Amino acid sequence: MIRIATALTLAALAASPALATNYSAKPIAPSAPKIVSRDVVWACGPAACQGSTSESRPAIVCQSLAKKVGRLENFVANGRAFASAELDRCNAAAKDGGNSAIAANGN
Repeated sequence: MIRIATALTLAALAASPALATNYSAKPIAPSAPKIVSRDVVWACGPAACQGSTSESRPAIVCQSLAKKVGRLENFVANGRAFASAELDRCNAAAKDGGNSAIAANGN
């Protein structure tokens, strides 16, 4: 009986789809209302951009968005905000080379 229950549980787990990770990001500069980067369709408003996928790691999703919209003020994956060092690595991939804050200051 235990073997049957275990087999059914394993079969159900194998058949279930992967859970999507929910992302939120705030670009420093305003962005288009809809952005597609890698395998995420982002819906952007004045407060933030929202998207979800089960296909990529959060760092990759962050970098692909930064390549499209420039530096990000913050990035959140399933409720966990990126730490400063993680966000710096993400912003290094920004289309402006991660230097929009320096350019804005005239340095």
